[in-house]
Amino acid sequence: MAAPSKANIVILGGSYGGVSTAHYLLKHAIPILPNPSTYQVILISAASQVMCRPACPRALISDDLFSQDKLFVSIPSVFKQYPKETFHFIHGTATELSAANRKVSFTKSSGGTETVDFHALIVATGASTPSPLLGLNEDEKYLRSCWAAFRQALPAAKSIVIAGGGPAGIETAGELGEHLNGRAGWFTSKLTNPKVSITVVTTSSKILPALRPAIADKAEELLAKVGVTVVKNAKVVAVTPSGAGRDDVAAKASVTLENGKIIDTDLYIPAMGTVPNTSFIDKSLLAADGRVETNPSTLRVDKAGPRVYAVGDAASYARPAVHLILEAIPVVCANIKRDLLLAAGRDEQTVGEDRVYKEDSRETQMVPIGKSTGVGAAMGYRIPGFLVWMIKGRDYWLWTTGGLWSGKQWAKES
Repeated sequence: MAAPSKANIVILGGSYGGVSTAHYLLKHAIPILPNPSTYQVILISAASQVMCRPACPRALISDDLFSQDKLFVSIPSVFKQYPKETFHFIHGTATELSAANRKVSFTKSSGGTETVDFHALIVATGASTPSPLLGLNEDEKYLRSCWAAFRQALPAAKSIVIAGGGPAGIETAGELGEHLNGRAGWFTSKLTNPKVSITVVTTSSKILPALRPAIADKAEELLAKVGVTVVKNAKVVAVTPSGAGRDDVAAKASVTLENGKIIDTDLYIPAMGTVPNTSFIDKSLLAADGRVETNPSTLRVDKAGPRVYAVGDAASYARPAVHLILEAIPVVCANIKRDLLLAAGRDEQTVGEDRVYKEDSRETQMVPIGKSTGVGAAMGYRIPGFLVWMIKGRDYWLWTTGGLWSGKQWAKES
């Protein structure tokens, strides 16, 4: 644990928001503080490895589809570049936040519960996916064990039901469809007699609700080419057995829809949204959807007292999206640095004003459908399929994460 004399800057969560915030503060905030050796960044993460979560729809099929040493990267290894006295990693899970006492309790992966005081706190715990196949809901060992169980059951499967018409569900359907069924030819609108029946069920009147209807319709056309059927305006109300797709990713299931229809399937993948990892936080600090109630301009958690912030999918300032997390990092870190300088005795005139975050609400989302095409838009402009492949579909952003995890992306203060 950190020495009592240290002013602890505690970061909860070791993914896009947490790792980026730690690098940014270690590079651009800690060195300029009075007596920087008296500060320590403590990163607490349930997983000891950070991963490119958007790659899960393809990665769940086989380890051969991605370089595993790029897909999973050790968190302690990427912070060896900093002096030991300024950074400390804890492999553990936050269990309680006491904002009034400025303490965080956590369970260590090796066992036992400990508590750490914080001078500043950043909540970046992210969100969990309904299916453990699609994210680091626990640690990397658990994710790999889920993938292994799913892969063992996949060759015998003749039917798959995916609940959820957002990017995770559509990308998973596209990857499994092409892997299991192949792709229809250029002049064929639909793959006839697919080897495996794959059905996407969505409560909405269209898939991909963040994109315009014309793009959603194109996505549905591309899904049909890999043997995927979309059922719209349908809600899954029951799954038997109840743990199918969640506790047991390889279980056969009976999926009951709101209209009474029952679909029997060999594999079931729930891909309906995410759940914020905020159960350790008092409800008075949470928004109605379970995310931390965050000032949308400064990214402070105003109700929690001074020098408490939230960033990423656990925070309420913007919709969940990786590009919005990365846009928020310079803002939250600038305000953290400002607050630390003020707490150290600097006056407001010398530290300047708050930096203000403004969410980019333009239509931006890219959704690969298989290995060669996809649909999407960026900054309000529609993107053709080959560009979706070139930017995202080739490796699901893996070409970007090396610089992100290593901190090179944050080498310059922005």
